[in-house]
Amino acid sequence: MTFVRLYLRQWVAPILFFAGFLFLWESMIRIFEIPRVVLPSPAAIGSALIRMRHELVLGLMRTLSASMSGLFASTTIGILTACVFSQSRLIRVTLYPYAVLLQTIPIVAIAPIILVSLGRGFFSIALIACLICLFPVITNTTTGLMQVDPELLDLFRLYRATRWQVLTRLQIPTAMPYLISGIRIAAGASIVGAIVGEFFVGSSQPGLGAIIQQKDTFTLPDLYAAVFVSALLGTSMFGVISVLGEFVLRRWFGMSLIQQK
Repeated sequence: MTFVRLYLRQWVAPILFFAGFLFLWESMIRIFEIPRVVLPSPAAIGSALIRMRHELVLGLMRTLSASMSGLFASTTIGILTACVFSQSRLIRVTLYPYAVLLQTIPIVAIAPIILVSLGRGFFSIALIACLICLFPVITNTTTGLMQVDPELLDLFRLYRATRWQVLTRLQIPTAMPYLISGIRIAAGASIVGAIVGEFFVGSSQPGLGAIIQQKDTFTLPDLYAAVFVSALLGTSMFGVISVLGEFVLRRWFGMSLIQQK
């Protein structure tokens, strides 16, 4: 079974379930005559998506830009940090709790501080996205770098391999499935971080978060439409990272995330 067919098979069941859920939702609205101000129907949300398509597309592109910037920064910083952690137990024991602490602080508490300190601009939103998805990259990559086969490590030492050679030729290839899993988690989290940042920034950066924040000027179907686009963006990011990660593992490392599940 080919790589594409494996992923298509994974998405068939969720798509069918979602279609059935929408049909049931629409049926319940019509049968029980639930008012739109309580729960809008999928048809009303679809109409809102069409009516707001230009605004939603613009907001989607701004949110995607901020989240991708944050994801790229968190991936770079996370990999470098994990490599340092893997080389020194003292550094790992000393600094790893602070990485955990960063994850435990609510992003809604950090966002206002960043916006006040750095201004209500694109950089602040990207930084919020970076912070919220930094921990999964650090912890997954560190775990992968530490999962080296002791026999292979002894073999490298037998041939007097340097730390750099052990890291680049043994530890990093071993850690690739862990790294990609961490990036997949961070991809969805980066969308959340960007939307939270835009929510606090408001209309100065009209992303999806700013659209949701302007709830007083929209109807309930409009808000559902904005939330749906946000969820679709996060799901798409997760799917793209999954496909790219699977391609990298199969092409260069002869591994597969699908087969490991």
